[in-house]
Amino acid sequence: MSQPKAADPAPEKKAAEEEEPVRSPREIRLVMIGLVVTMLLAMLDNLIVGTAMPTIVGDLGGAEHLSWVVTSYTLATAASTPIWGKLGDLYGRKGTFLTSIVIFLAGSALSGLSQNMNELIGFRALQGLGAGGLMVGVMSIMGALVPPRDRGKYQGMFAAVMALATIGGPLVGGFITDHLSWHWTFYINLPLGVVALAVVIVTLKLPKVTTKARIDYVGAILLTTGITALTLITTWGGQEYAWGSKQILGLAALAAATLIAFCYVEQRVQEPMLPLDLFRNLNFTLVSLIGFIVGFVMFGATVFLPLYQQTVQGASATNSGLLLMPMMFGMLVISLAVGQAVTKTGKYRIYPIIGTIVMTGGMVLLSTMGTETSSFTSACWMVVLGAGMGFLMQITMLVAQNSVEIKDMGVASSTATLFRTIGGSFGVALFGALFNSRVTETMKERLGEAAANGGGKGDPSQLSPAALRALPAPVQDAYHHAVANGMHTVFLWGAAVAVIAVAAAVFMREVPLRGAGAPPKDGDGGKAAEPNAEAVAI
Repeated sequence: MSQPKAADPAPEKKAAEEEEPVRSPREIRLVMIGLVVTMLLAMLDNLIVGTAMPTIVGDLGGAEHLSWVVTSYTLATAASTPIWGKLGDLYGRKGTFLTSIVIFLAGSALSGLSQNMNELIGFRALQGLGAGGLMVGVMSIMGALVPPRDRGKYQGMFAAVMALATIGGPLVGGFITDHLSWHWTFYINLPLGVVALAVVIVTLKLPKVTTKARIDYVGAILLTTGITALTLITTWGGQEYAWGSKQILGLAALAAATLIAFCYVEQRVQEPMLPLDLFRNLNFTLVSLIGFIVGFVMFGATVFLPLYQQTVQGASATNSGLLLMPMMFGMLVISLAVGQAVTKTGKYRIYPIIGTIVMTGGMVLLSTMGTETSSFTSACWMVVLGAGMGFLMQITMLVAQNSVEIKDMGVASSTATLFRTIGGSFGVALFGALFNSRVTETMKERLGEAAANGGGKGDPSQLSPAALRALPAPVQDAYHHAVANGMHTVFLWGAAVAVIAVAAAVFMREVPLRGAGAPPKDGDGGKAAEPNAEAVAI
């Protein structure tokens, strides 16, 4: 006869057991199909649309608003990311995930139907609102389905998707633009999204958590305002407005004020949008910092490496995604190997240390590139950088999720994603300022103040590689050296920032990973469920 406690466990234990049920590998693989397709949606969109932008501008006009097509999407994605994570924790991950997919698909369809640039900007913002929940949903559902100890078996799928999207996105975008129309760069999301919706609806079974907690509206508004201000600073700084302009300084003041107010509010509400107590966990704080730096380095590298390869090494811009293949290859291979090793041993602390060191070394090696550096040599250095990031990409998310209670899985996933996104924005902005400054200095040193404008044909830094080849040989040579010097500055500063990640990794602690079907030990930061939450299987 069963013991009474076994038949009718305490509510918190019952919730804990239903929150993280043991599933067969077959069940998990079926759900993974939907998650992988959704991640592909999230990563492909900007890469495909970016290729079609010149055609879109030619059709719709409004070139002066071109930057807002990207900015509106980026702003909506970054600002909504933490909100989606919290909504998933409060009201169930499956429902919020499906909602984010539907919003993303609606934004995609409407973007494809746009008749002018203003409509496109507005519909891209709607699309970005949904996109904010895609990546967070994938990662938080992954965290709920698969214990950290077993996650390495599946993380290779996501690393492969990242490589596929980076390489295939521009290729697909170019093909669609040339053979169909730019409208299909948005419509292509619809069949993929329908597949993801169908698979998730049919295969994903998660507990439905009901709670009486109220949404932290004030915190959500303050956090959204702060993130929006930070994103605009990194988007406009040095481009639309000078770094010392009143617009940028005003945005900086707004960001500081709202984020300080946010921290004040979060300590006084019953259900904070982002529980600041999470940052009392050393590992969570450290991996958030490492994630910020990984985004800083990765996005900076992916923006400036193709520029160097096209202008200095003469690579073709047609298949620009292929230029980053060496880096993606290093990332994919190492990510697969690390995932399997973590699953086998349950140990992970050594990998962030190795990864940050290798990433720093890759940045140093890339800083040595000059006008005579061969494509093979630069590809080797890119493999090193990719390998370093391969040690870190999945491990940072795994440690973040293992550092919190199951009920905060969405917040942990969204916070890790947000830090990486903000890091990428700052990386592109800072690297861009450093690069442009160094290019301008080198051009003036080599050609003089008057000749540095490309012999009267415009600023060489604003010309395409094809247009540069039409300039006089001395101007081309000067610009090649300027780009090489700019790369040296960018990657050397990137290496200096990456050293901070090395220090953070060294201080990380080896906290046991939650295993399949095994509850964590006390002190592991793995309490399974909120005591006052009622879990109902669906």
